[in-house]
Amino acid sequence: MKAAMDLRRPDRVPVMCQLSIGHMLLQLGIQPVEFWHDPEIFADGLVKLRAEYDFDGILVSLHGHNPEWRTEITRREPWEEGEAVTFKDGHVMLYPPDDLPRPPTASLGKSIAISGFDMRDLPQTLGYIPVSGGLHFQIHPDHKFDIFRRLRASVGPNYSLHGEITSPFDYFLDLFGYQEGLINLIDDPKKSKSILSHFARLITNLASEMCETDIDAIKVSSPFAGGGFISRAFYEEFVLPYESEIIHAVRRKGVHIYIHTCGAIGDRLDLMFDSGASGLECLDPPPLGNVELAEAMKTIGGKGFVKGNVDSVNLLLMKGRKEILEDLRERILIGKGERGFILSTACSVAPRTKKENLLLFRDAVGEWG
Repeated sequence: MKAAMDLRRPDRVPVMCQLSIGHMLLQLGIQPVEFWHDPEIFADGLVKLRAEYDFDGILVSLHGHNPEWRTEITRREPWEEGEAVTFKDGHVMLYPPDDLPRPPTASLGKSIAISGFDMRDLPQTLGYIPVSGGLHFQIHPDHKFDIFRRLRASVGPNYSLHGEITSPFDYFLDLFGYQEGLINLIDDPKKSKSILSHFARLITNLASEMCETDIDAIKVSSPFAGGGFISRAFYEEFVLPYESEIIHAVRRKGVHIYIHTCGAIGDRLDLMFDSGASGLECLDPPPLGNVELAEAMKTIGGKGFVKGNVDSVNLLLMKGRKEILEDLRERILIGKGERGFILSTACSVAPRTKKENLLLFRDAVGEWG
């Protein structure tokens, strides 16, 4: 992994896929509320799955677990799809066996116009991870990076350990709501940029601290920065400057940092490397996205490493052994001809992907990598 990220020639193509929380839950058979909240159970699960699939690294998507999380719960009871949990403050969350936690009733989400927003309401410290659709994972200020130390002690120096931070653009959309957030970029670009800059400073501080935990790389989760949401011009104006600020701070620490953006990014591959990033993840192929690996490698031209681009849905979830091996062979033969290729699914492994299908990655690398 280090050789590939350094753009040196590794002895073989490295393999490291991102696993969805749902897939991890189904494979481990752990109660979702415990896996989500408990630092020991979460860390042990990551170690077990790395060994199960023989990946060359571990991605830590959640950090800052509260070791006393059980004291925050007043009731746990069965629910038709998993478990319903009531917290001290009265709010209830449902924990399905194959997905992220969610509230009992669906919400239309936030919709806050920027015109009435008071800048003094912005957080002064980064106390949460905006996971998805309004779901926040709280970062305990006294235990922000415990999990990295636990994992490094467990796996030693032989496996790549990656942390994760979230793009300022995600925090912006989480604050205002997805639809209103995009409208706010047009209605008040100046104020929008001030808010993005504020979040960039907070994330830079968090990422810089994370670099001191003996990790090998940091992933910038930036799923809403693809062509399905914003244009190339808006990417250059509202995403690139703020991610670049974080990326340059991390690179000054001597730690690799790569951007994870889903969907259609074929029109902005060059811009993404203008950020100073060490690498890119996803490069979703059609029909998930619009990136053909061979063309992308020519465009990138050794600017950084590439982690991808196996279709995690239409191939890995839906097809059988023969089709998957054929696709893996093609990716490997294209990727290993250039510097910095890491074989991975384009995006997260879908929850109900068969274990046998993931094990084919190691078989394929043994045969062609």
